[in-house]
Amino acid sequence: MDEYDELRAWLLALRTPGLGPGGLREVLAMAGGRIDAALALLRRRAGGADAGVAAWLDAPDEARLAADLAWLAEPGHRLLRCTEADFPPLLETVPQPPAALFVAGDAGLLLHPQVAIVGARGATPAGLEHARRFARALALAGFTVTSGMADGIDGAAHEAALDAGAATIAVVGTGLDRVYPRKHHALAQRIVAQGAQVSEFPPGTAPRADHFPRRNRLISGLSLGTVVVEADLRSGSLITARLAGEQGREVFALPGSIANPLARGCHRLIRDGAHLVEEPAEVAEALAPAAHALGVELAVRLARPDAPAPGSGGWRGDPEYACLLAALGHDPATLDELVVRSGLAAAALSSMLLMLELEGRVASLPGSRYQRLP
Repeated sequence: MDEYDELRAWLLALRTPGLGPGGLREVLAMAGGRIDAALALLRRRAGGADAGVAAWLDAPDEARLAADLAWLAEPGHRLLRCTEADFPPLLETVPQPPAALFVAGDAGLLLHPQVAIVGARGATPAGLEHARRFARALALAGFTVTSGMADGIDGAAHEAALDAGAATIAVVGTGLDRVYPRKHHALAQRIVAQGAQVSEFPPGTAPRADHFPRRNRLISGLSLGTVVVEADLRSGSLITARLAGEQGREVFALPGSIANPLARGCHRLIRDGAHLVEEPAEVAEALAPAAHALGVELAVRLARPDAPAPGSGGWRGDPEYACLLAALGHDPATLDELVVRSGLAAAALSSMLLMLELEGRVASLPGSRYQRLP
């Protein structure tokens, strides 16, 4: 299958009624990871209780699929599939892991060590300042700040990371052709330009209440740890924190005044075992070993079978690495520019760039750019 046909097949599967990510992953596993074989299997199984599946596969909404494909054809848009080497490995441990993610911006950021910063929509001025302070410091410490682009703490964390010249990731509960809340239209544009927006929902999907708990499992799942700044006892941020704990991730909570209702959720988390933190450095220190382990794991996972091990310096003398370094030159370049200059595939370049970052030979810059270091 060429790329167009494969994308169409994936979109057909993702929009199949009642299938869901778990069902799609199941048939993909039975089909050896091939989407065409998975669709063939679905067609053979369709009928009876699966009449809706059969009807969709026999007569899909071609206008909807065409709109999806048109969205994916726009620069910076991607359908990141679970069968691809650069699909985030941390998501394999979440409940009902997604089969694919729609991404606008730099999909490579999903492999970077992330920390989630979440909290109340109606945050206090002090809470918003805490969110900005933690996001700024953690971004400068090398973590990618991830949140849900909601009002309050989420938006403040995204903005602070961007203002620090760093990337940020927004995981949303709608299709990426929509902005929710609408007031964050400018913020969404900044995030796409300097980071990435992510959704498991296809274009055109409107906000629904049940979408946001599903989004929350991805926020915590992508991150090595979750920081809760302010939350009342009914806050969705507590769901994110609970999911983080169930996924084996670190949970951090900022204490507050006993007179502040938005401190009660954080206090409950602390009583239940979350780390009480007062400074961003405490979070960075706690997550540093996991961030290093993730980098080594990804370098091994993404590298070619004959590629050098991280830290070995064995890339020296490799003709493809020499080609990449020559393509980088001395000025920052985007991944798309490097694909054109080097003739290497984007997935291969991503793994090579990660290897060179670990070796201290390349730095990732805002705007999805890479800079060769002396």
